[in-house]
Amino acid sequence: MSDECIFCKIIKGEIPCNKVLENDKFLAFHDINPVTKVHILVIPKNHVANIAHLTEEKAAYVEGILPFIKDVAKEAGLSADGYRVVFNTGAKAGQSVFHLHAHILGGQELGWPEI
Repeated sequence: MSDECIFCKIIKGEIPCNKVLENDKFLAFHDINPVTKVHILVIPKNHVANIAHLTEEKAAYVEGILPFIKDVAKEAGLSADGYRVVFNTGAKAGQSVFHLHAHILGGQELGWPEI
């Protein structure tokens, strides 16, 4: 039994996904449990648990993630004034898969959550 995370298995093609966009460093796909009309996950193809675990080398690898997110949002038909990008870092912040990932949320008006 492999101890790889689910996102690593998706990257390898062992688990299917509803792909939105992909390049040599990143993969974007629809979340299987969406919380908004459009809920897309963006992951780096190299494993890093989260922002707190970024080394200098891994930070250099993921530095292109924001332009990629912009391209994903455009591909998904989200307007520049109508989506949210969230990175959860650690279990206390709600991270449930420990592979760095961004949530692109949109397709509807989003309020600010009460904390």
